[in-house]
Amino acid sequence: MNINEIQNKLNELTEQLNTMRNSLDEKNLRARAQQLDARMNENDFWNDNDNAQKIIAEVKSVKEFLDPIIDIDTRIRDAEELLEMAKEENDQMALDELSNETVSLQNDLNAFELKTVLSGKHDKNDCYLAIHAGAGGTESCDWAEMLMRMYQMYAQNVGFKSEIVDYLPGDEAGIKGVTLKISGHMAFGYLKSEVGVHRLVRISPFDSNARRHTSFCSVDVIPDLDDSIKVDINENDLRIDTYRASGAGGQHVNTTDSAVRITHIPTGAVVQCQQERSQHKNKAKALKMLDAKIYQLEQAKQDKDLQAAYGEKGEISWGNQIRSYVLQPYQMIKDLRSLHESSSVDDVLNGKLQPFIDAFLRYKLEGKNKK
Repeated sequence: MNINEIQNKLNELTEQLNTMRNSLDEKNLRARAQQLDARMNENDFWNDNDNAQKIIAEVKSVKEFLDPIIDIDTRIRDAEELLEMAKEENDQMALDELSNETVSLQNDLNAFELKTVLSGKHDKNDCYLAIHAGAGGTESCDWAEMLMRMYQMYAQNVGFKSEIVDYLPGDEAGIKGVTLKISGHMAFGYLKSEVGVHRLVRISPFDSNARRHTSFCSVDVIPDLDDSIKVDINENDLRIDTYRASGAGGQHVNTTDSAVRITHIPTGAVVQCQQERSQHKNKAKALKMLDAKIYQLEQAKQDKDLQAAYGEKGEISWGNQIRSYVLQPYQMIKDLRSLHESSSVDDVLNGKLQPFIDAFLRYKLEGKNKK
């Protein structure tokens, strides 16, 4: 790059950074950081340990967005000063250094811009991911189990923790449904991209005539809400059923009716939990999941993608296919929203989902910038 090209690039970077500053409301971020810092310096800060931990978590969340702004702004200013010096001294080595720095700044700014899509109130939270097999019997149940393994592998690959909260095996193979709790920083922010219907096309291993079959499964993702979120649910609107827990290979099996299913009658939303051996604990967890589910349905009214995904009864609409996984006659996985695709089907099914998730975040970012 020559001097003019470097100057133009720095101007573009400054403009991009300023747009992000306005989007994130940097002024309020700085004010909140000062408030939290002042609170942490008070003598009685550790008197309430639970509240102190919440404040520390919020400080981390605020700094996660404020620190990159400060860092990138400083680097742009330093680059501008170095450019002035390079002009005066006709220093080609400095220009080469600046050329490399602008590339590095652009990459870091793009990565940070993608992360700003995860600035939602609950994006940093853990989440519950539910998979339900569609029509198609054993074929769809097998596809549901494949998806469960894919998300478990994804969680393992990125350092998240996954655990089974509810599990309903298929009659012959696979699973009819499963709910996973995925724990990790930004788990909900990343995995909410998976909400919708996932379509599989392949030669069925269960068809003796080796015909090609199409199977569908729905995936729903809701945030694990903290106690600060209160959802008003009338107990008279709930139907609570108990049943015997079940699981693959004898796991999670209980000999008593400890599993709990709760239906919210007005919306038709259903949550289930069989993670604990105590019916009381399963009910408490299911109620917490229901709070999150109802909250998510309310949030969906403000999000066009979620509006399209949820039907009238609070379930994923089967018309809302978000991704196709074609294994035969060719191999291709394609997201129908971001249009990102990959022919490395084994890698994706083994949990290498991040490129699809990042592409969805870019898709959301582009939509946000068009507003």
